[in-house]
Amino acid sequence: MENCKVIVGIDVSSKDSTVCVLMDKVRQGKTFKISNDMVGFQQLYKRLRLYSVIPLIVFESTGVYSLSLQAFLEKKHIQYLKLNPLKAKKEMDLGLRYNKTDKTDAYHLALIQKLHHHPVNQIQSQTYKQLNSLSRFYDQLTSDLVTAKNRLHQALQSTFPEIETLFCSAKGKNYWQIVLHYPHCDLVRKNDKKQIINWLMQLKGVGFKHAQKTTDKLIELANKAYPVVSCNSVEAEQVQYYAQSLLNLSDQREQLIERMVKLAKSLPNHDLENLESIPGFAQTTAVRVLAELGDLRRFSNPNKINAFIGIDPGRYQSGEMDSNLSISKHGNAVARKLLYRAIGQIDNASKTNPCHIADYYESKKLSSQTKGFKKIAIASIHKLIRTIYALIIKDQLYDYNVATHNQKGFSRN
Repeated sequence: MENCKVIVGIDVSSKDSTVCVLMDKVRQGKTFKISNDMVGFQQLYKRLRLYSVIPLIVFESTGVYSLSLQAFLEKKHIQYLKLNPLKAKKEMDLGLRYNKTDKTDAYHLALIQKLHHHPVNQIQSQTYKQLNSLSRFYDQLTSDLVTAKNRLHQALQSTFPEIETLFCSAKGKNYWQIVLHYPHCDLVRKNDKKQIINWLMQLKGVGFKHAQKTTDKLIELANKAYPVVSCNSVEAEQVQYYAQSLLNLSDQREQLIERMVKLAKSLPNHDLENLESIPGFAQTTAVRVLAELGDLRRFSNPNKINAFIGIDPGRYQSGEMDSNLSISKHGNAVARKLLYRAIGQIDNASKTNPCHIADYYESKKLSSQTKGFKKIAIASIHKLIRTIYALIIKDQLYDYNVATHNQKGFSRN
């Protein structure tokens, strides 16, 4: 038994989990269930201690349900492999699973590791975990902000839809404060020009000329408007509610980024500074990429990061067929979205701050015979990841001259 590696497959559900112990592809005893709480985890730990070798735990990432198990394993310093559910399903479907039951899934989760030898998860410091949690909270607030914007738009259709054309550029805090103050066109009509100008000048970054110009347009829009309801209506209250919600959500997001930056700077490295040196990487992008990717030193090469975020090529094998598919999408979807957007930011910034990734992106777009820019962006993300990995591992700032000289991401500096 001492020379055999013990693999434990755990199929996690909402309230309990099914456990199967595997040794040399042979089940050890019957599968059993544990509750997803301290009692169940202690029962699992007691079983694991019966073996003279350190077991490896294999389970699927099932959102909030698997977090307690993961925390327990890390506290007890037990190695584990957390599989993406899509990847686990595909590997089980390739001849491993014939029917769907918890018992067989627990067994096949263990068997997957026996056959494929996936690298175990590396435990990161609490700082990286906090950064990731803050990043996910930021993502939730962003989703709430989009919802509030849509609801504000709907409410304004009855009170003052013309105000949405007040600013040509992206709407932000000043716009929401104006809408909060003037949720109905009649409220603008009741004020004289001087009152409106004086109020607008209290907003951040608004001088006299800007206030005067905005006032003229605001009055013009109010005079054109034909409201459906009165300024004392519930709809006007809704406009104010959603405008205030947007201001609060915006403030919360800013505070989260400040906390994330402070945490990132407390790390014993220069990762955030190195990421910020990439052209187009504003502080928010840099700290969120760091939060989602975590400590890159746990990856042996950039290809591992590609797999982690799900931009490694998918592959299908059946009989004599062996087809390369599009990206697998098995990994961190938030990181994938961040890096996809970052390519556009890098490209825009390259007009004044050159970057070899933008050069590559533009050259591929020019040479492409189709409009498949998404594939070009994915290829650019591969290059970006190699660059990020090199900057972190080498602990150096981005240098365009070095990057263009060595297109493999500084690997031979």
